[in-house]
Amino acid sequence: MSQDNYEIQVYGSQTMEKGKTMFELHSNYTLNGNKEFIDGVIPSHHAFHETIEITHGINSYFEIGFYFFNAITPSAGFEFAGTHIRPRIRIPDKWKWPVGVSLSTEFGYMNRSYSPDNWAIEIRPIIDKTFFDKLYLCFNPTIEKSFKGLNENVGFAFSPNFKMSYHVTKIFIPGIEYYGSLGPLSGFDVLQKQEQQIVPCLDLDVSPDWELNFGAIFGVTEASDKFIFKMIVGRKF
Repeated sequence: MSQDNYEIQVYGSQTMEKGKTMFELHSNYTLNGNKEFIDGVIPSHHAFHETIEITHGINSYFEIGFYFFNAITPSAGFEFAGTHIRPRIRIPDKWKWPVGVSLSTEFGYMNRSYSPDNWAIEIRPIIDKTFFDKLYLCFNPTIEKSFKGLNENVGFAFSPNFKMSYHVTKIFIPGIEYYGSLGPLSGFDVLQKQEQQIVPCLDLDVSPDWELNFGAIFGVTEASDKFIFKMIVGRKF
């Protein structure tokens, strides 16, 4: 789902604090993308994908999130593209595990003009750890399944995501992210049909109440959009 250009993010294991709500805007502009209609999906070239994400902390280890996907394309203008719901639970701190671990399950609907599948589920395990208070590593070995659409008869697909970042200062945290969509677990697609993206990125830690992430996304396989700029701006209340 991350490769649909709406919500391009590697998730950390922490959940939202009890009673707190985070409002995020994911803004992604595809400067160099697919220029043809493929399987009835509107081309991504020169498209803006704007996603509103709202996440609320239910308790100290469980949150629920909602997504509202929107697209602005040269061929169709502004359109609502779909919506998802995402409950997530994590291992409590009192268990004292050596790494952070949580599990996200995202389910929802997409307009057929913007996705080959109308209904799908994403199961995202999340594992992360910070070393020496500066080096952060995070891995999301995500699997996805379509329930209605062109891929409904295909098994679970593997879409691994990874992030490494380093606190150069208290505020500036440069890093690199990786996003992949490799194909069914029963047998990965050939390399040219896989989506693989490398993302030099920058996080700004200006306040515990703000989330700021910027990245330049480079597609390194034939099936990937070649260049996307992404920005995440979030505010906690």
